[in-house]
Amino acid sequence: MATDPFLRSNSDLIEGVVDYRGRPASRSASGRWTAASFIMGVEIPERMAYYGISANIISYLTGPLRVSTADAAAAINVWNGVGSLLPILGGLVADCYLGRFRTILISSFLYLLGLGMLTLSSVLPSFYSLKYEGASIADQTTCPPSIGLVLLYISLYLVSIAQAGFKPCVQAFGADQFDQGDPRELISRGIFFNWWYFGMCMGIVVAIAFSSYVQDNIGWGLGFGIPCMVMLSSLLMLLLGTRTYRFYLSQEVPIACICNRFLALTRKLLQNLRFIAEEDIGLHQSETGDVEATRLLRLFPIWSMCLMYTVVYAQSATLFTKQGRTLDTRISVKLHVPPAALQCFIAASIVLCIPIYDRVLVPMARKLTKLPSGITMLQRIGTGMVISIVSMSVAALVEKRRLRIAEEFDLLDKPEATIPMSLWWLLPQYILMGISEVFTLIGMQEFFYDQVPDGLRSFGLALYCGIFGIGSFVSGFMITVIDKTTRRGGESWFANNLNHAHLNYFYWLLAGLSALQFVLYLYFARDYVYKKNQDTATI
Repeated sequence: MATDPFLRSNSDLIEGVVDYRGRPASRSASGRWTAASFIMGVEIPERMAYYGISANIISYLTGPLRVSTADAAAAINVWNGVGSLLPILGGLVADCYLGRFRTILISSFLYLLGLGMLTLSSVLPSFYSLKYEGASIADQTTCPPSIGLVLLYISLYLVSIAQAGFKPCVQAFGADQFDQGDPRELISRGIFFNWWYFGMCMGIVVAIAFSSYVQDNIGWGLGFGIPCMVMLSSLLMLLLGTRTYRFYLSQEVPIACICNRFLALTRKLLQNLRFIAEEDIGLHQSETGDVEATRLLRLFPIWSMCLMYTVVYAQSATLFTKQGRTLDTRISVKLHVPPAALQCFIAASIVLCIPIYDRVLVPMARKLTKLPSGITMLQRIGTGMVISIVSMSVAALVEKRRLRIAEEFDLLDKPEATIPMSLWWLLPQYILMGISEVFTLIGMQEFFYDQVPDGLRSFGLALYCGIFGIGSFVSGFMITVIDKTTRRGGESWFANNLNHAHLNYFYWLLAGLSALQFVLYLYFARDYVYKKNQDTATI
């Protein structure tokens, strides 16, 4: 005789949670690792699909579509910026109206539409050949955009809109499958985050290596078609796991109420601005709201001092890849390494460095500092900033060597010729970028989650996500301005013929600006009072 779920003991039911039919969810028959495994099977293919197009998109723009290097890098930075900012809106819509599952489902269909259009634009050569029919090479950059280019941008921004719902919801939906009220499930939830990050990085490594090889050596149609099919498997995995999921009953809150809350907070912040210059701001904060407003205000100097790091972060998928396409990519006579595949070393270095950081560096630092975390969150962020400065400096030196070899072999006026310099010279700058992420990115996540008022932790993580979008916009703006400025005095730093360009100057500029910002970061970080320490001091 079948057991009615409503007759089960109360200990087997989870309060406020239902199954896919809307019935009270059973702890033993829903959620946990079974459901979480399906959701991990949703996220990993999505990351593979995204990096399968984003890692090498600059090669597609500057290759078949013949967009200039500066315009392509700027366009990709804008696209990345939009993709990083939209999830703030997507998460709000999911929490207030649609719910996480429905938001993921709708986003998956939008993802497939965008990737399908992208594949179509690459399969039909006439789409990108119309622009150049009868045009000389000198006039190609002044021709109106081709149908293929327009379709490409529509496709990419459809993917960004899809990510707006996908990125903030999938990981949270996976964590929802573990009940924080159950001690054993709470431990499993912590393990879930570790395996989630590990699986995501491994997926990125496979996607970048495989997709970039197919795109460079077989064809762009198949190279974009494979991510589309991978995304289809993500959608199927989401649907297959429906019977196992736990769905939390949420209270619908109108967006207007949330907006009013943030408007009230903004007014409070503006009222308190006059106190920032005071020697002892705490004397003027008698109300709880004032204290929370002050805490948020003190986060913004740290937030702004992380901006230059995100500008550096944006270069690995654009100029680094373009730089590598001029080098010798051979492993053997017949086997070549796609330049974009080197990006997989960023994810690989992250996977390798996290255990070293956690098991070696933290215990060593703990003995010196007596802190449970080894070093503070701000020290961790700053360490990654220093490593990113080193990465830019190495990139500049490697680029200078590349230009010198091109000159020695009389290849300056031969942009299509392969410079006799191994692609592996670029490897150190990629590895250094990955190591810096272990420090700065994870440190930023922890800092902006921990240091905001308890009721605004989602806003804190939104600050973390948003800075990457702004960093991409800043990177694109810098490239556009520098390109126009340097073009007036001669050859642009981002000339289409990279042998006439000066990417090394741009890398040195980024390293110098990062160093300057790091000095300012030390100034603000030195006087920063952690929330927990501040609370303890007032007891």
